[in-house]
Amino acid sequence: MSRRAVVIGAGLAGMLAAAALSDAGADEVVVLDRDDLPEGPGHRRGLPQGHHAHLLMPGGLDAMEELLPGVDPRGRLLAAGAHEVSLSSGLLALTSEGWLRRWRRTGPVMLTCTRPLLDWVIRTAVLEHAPVKIRKAAVTGLTGSAGRVHGVRVAVADDEHRDEELDADLVVDASGRGTRVVTWLDGLGLSGIRERTVDSGLVNASRLYRVPEGAERFPLTIVQANPFVSRPARSAMVMPVEGGRWLVSCGGSRGGEPPADPEGFLRYMLGLPDPIVGRLVSGAQPLTDVRLSRSTSNVRRYLEKAPRWPDGFVALGDALATFNPAYGHGMSVAAFGARVLGRELKGVAGDLGAPGLARRVQRGAARVAEGAWSMAVSQDVLYPGVRGGTPTAADRVVSAYTRRVTRAATGSYPAASALWGVTGLRTPPARMLRPATVLAALAGSPLPPSTLPPMTPGERKVLERLDRTGV
Repeated sequence: MSRRAVVIGAGLAGMLAAAALSDAGADEVVVLDRDDLPEGPGHRRGLPQGHHAHLLMPGGLDAMEELLPGVDPRGRLLAAGAHEVSLSSGLLALTSEGWLRRWRRTGPVMLTCTRPLLDWVIRTAVLEHAPVKIRKAAVTGLTGSAGRVHGVRVAVADDEHRDEELDADLVVDASGRGTRVVTWLDGLGLSGIRERTVDSGLVNASRLYRVPEGAERFPLTIVQANPFVSRPARSAMVMPVEGGRWLVSCGGSRGGEPPADPEGFLRYMLGLPDPIVGRLVSGAQPLTDVRLSRSTSNVRRYLEKAPRWPDGFVALGDALATFNPAYGHGMSVAAFGARVLGRELKGVAGDLGAPGLARRVQRGAARVAEGAWSMAVSQDVLYPGVRGGTPTAADRVVSAYTRRVTRAATGSYPAASALWGVTGLRTPPARMLRPATVLAALAGSPLPPSTLPPMTPGERKVLERLDRTGV
């Protein structure tokens, strides 16, 4: 008897889930998406953040490599033009506590590229190595009962405006921020799913530039937002992407939003606590207009806490939890959820309909999302005008300690290493409480704070040559 899995959504979460299902022995994996998918690395409607900066953190890359054995996703992305950035030495980062020092020691590596390129590379790799089919279709609901999902209903594009049913042993909702999972579950008699939204009002503004000659090796540069000054978040980043380009993204929470006009965009960067990003790009050729996005709130659906959960259905990626994209964790958490699915399937020898499987996957996916959720929300609730949350006593304790670790990390390698591990999603937040990290936080930085970006003489010359601002 053949075993069929249906995945809703052909984005990163959906394709990684499809890879996990295929690797576990599903005879047929059908991926449904309402968009016309581009044949190359192009933008599409279903990815509202596609024009903005995305970071593939070290932990997320580890999960992808486990999900795609023999495919070498890192090598494929690098061959397509992605860049490796060392967290220890390959970036200039101004935190709320000062500039992070750059270390000569080897540290974890993240990848930078445009989101359309990453999605296309992973989708192509999955389709080449697994019996996965993609079909254009809009899912309108789930079929089955509160005890077991048997498939999905999809809208048929004809004059009768009818739905058809597609049976499946397991359905995975990876439809992203626009998921209707709560409504679908309600239609099966599973109501009362708790949801929480924490919205800082963040607006992203991004623009692509041609990398100037001689600046090809300039490090990724970021001026981070400061949640501890009772003012709106304001940040900017310039990161290398494929095609000899820089992707420049600004982010501002409610009351500090970046503008869409080119002159205002540059003024915004120059008005940050350090104008380095604006100075750098003032001498670069813009290739696009400034693109804005407001689809940035943190949303958590507590599916794992439902009193009952149907066999044959799980929700992963943004369908479970979405994060303010400023923290760069969404893609990695999607990969973690797919990895949970793959590991649980191997534990039941690929039996897609095994009793209790779906609930274990849902709970496991929630656990791996919780750390990223806590990091995002504990910072976002500190900004003025946030909707959906106020800082609790616990939030303030966590923020104060995180701030102390960050201050130590400006000149302490043990503190910096802990910070890379947690923010890079390679180690759980509990690492911040290990004795070595606590001691480093208590001792503080053994080196004096750097008032200037820690650039090499060559990098400083590049910045001075490109600067057209006179700042």
